[in-house]
Amino acid sequence: MLPLPGFDNFDYCVLSVDRPNKLVGVLFHSRENDPIVLHRHCAVNHTSVISGEHRLFHANGDLKEARPTGSYTISQSDTTPHRECGGEGGTLVLFSIRGTEGVMYEIVDDQENLITVFDMDTFEALHAANQAAAAANPL
Repeated sequence: MLPLPGFDNFDYCVLSVDRPNKLVGVLFHSRENDPIVLHRHCAVNHTSVISGEHRLFHANGDLKEARPTGSYTISQSDTTPHRECGGEGGTLVLFSIRGTEGVMYEIVDDQENLITVFDMDTFEALHAANQAAAAANPL
């Protein structure tokens, strides 16, 4: 798991990028009660909560949903921004992002102005960084 530069309250590991089938697998570790940056999901996301509670919040900070360990959710693309974090002890969630090579996530500020996007190219670069880190630090 690596920290993502510019985002200091979660770690990630891009497990796979399958461009021909438009699939990206990412493992996210979110800290306890520390919501990540406001963002939009612009692709279908299948999520599986591996450990802890996965909490989602509306842009205004109100709790939208709490997903317990073992839950599996399929979420369609949604232009409504939200934040996510772990419950007590943090959370580990597997995301399977599907159906596009284009924009998968939009990162926005509190006024919902676009900061950056994550697309297939971004995830390929992050995957390469994960592979390089693993090669430099074998178990």
